[in-house]
Amino acid sequence: MGIRMLNRHTAIATAVVSALLAPIPAVAAHASTAQVPAACRSTRDPDLAARMSRDLRAALSSRQGTVSVAVHDDDTGLTCTLASTRQYDSASVAKVVIMEGALRRAEELGRKLTGWEMANVRPMITRSDNPAALRLWTDLGHAYLGRILARAGTKGTALGPKGYWGLTRTTAADQMRLLAVLTNTRSFLKTRAYGLKLLSQVRRDQRWGVPAGMPKGLKAHVKNGWLPRATHGWRVHSVGAFTGRDRTYRIVVLSHDNPTMAYGVRTIERIAQAVHRGLNQKRGLGDGRGLVQGPTPENAISEESDGSAPYEPLPGWDEPERDATS
Repeated sequence: MGIRMLNRHTAIATAVVSALLAPIPAVAAHASTAQVPAACRSTRDPDLAARMSRDLRAALSSRQGTVSVAVHDDDTGLTCTLASTRQYDSASVAKVVIMEGALRRAEELGRKLTGWEMANVRPMITRSDNPAALRLWTDLGHAYLGRILARAGTKGTALGPKGYWGLTRTTAADQMRLLAVLTNTRSFLKTRAYGLKLLSQVRRDQRWGVPAGMPKGLKAHVKNGWLPRATHGWRVHSVGAFTGRDRTYRIVVLSHDNPTMAYGVRTIERIAQAVHRGLNQKRGLGDGRGLVQGPTPENAISEESDGSAPYEPLPGWDEPERDATS
């Protein structure tokens, strides 16, 4: 659902990657964060942090809309943030915390996932099945999922009302914390490897976004959300963890005020390519040779909603955009 199956070549020419970062004419939108500098820091590699900050600014230089970014690389200690406490309707990225809730509850009960849980968790992640998400959301309940959010250390995420899991409000900083639950070896989630496995098996037509520009030798664990609403246009989100034999890093990009889904996807992929290139240059990777995944062709994006929330505002819930407390 959302994007037709792609038949990508495993090697993408350097010229294609350069085109991804080439300026694209801006379109009208409600707001822009392109003027806000992305701050990257690394005590172990300050030169990398400076370059990454410049590259992220360049990736956003001609883009309109509202964009938040969070990056963390375990190897260099690099972190990047851009408006990372701004709240967004989560759309289908809310399925990550639902999955973590199901896995953690089974652990607390001293058992594996039941057949019913497995039959819902897998399709919810791998093909973004909405009825499966609603069944798990209802079964786990707000109180339990709230405890998972608290345990993960989230500060700006509010679960959607009643059955509206796609209206969960979240931030890039909190999505980074929820990815850490799956990548941190000291995580409270002991079955995190299974969660990562499911995210690595997301069907191919839903693997756009933060994997763009990923070089060989890494595995992508990704979840995306794509939702148009009456206010703030298209929400287009992509969150992912990238793992290899001696590396782990995470990229989160949340956005709204996109005029189309394709525009949001292209913005995310420009950011992702800059991050992958910057983090892998010293390893002789990320320069466009031997990429696992290149940019998604715009004609392969269907402009169909992920169906995670209603188009019209929800009375008593939707309110003007605000930043969460950092």
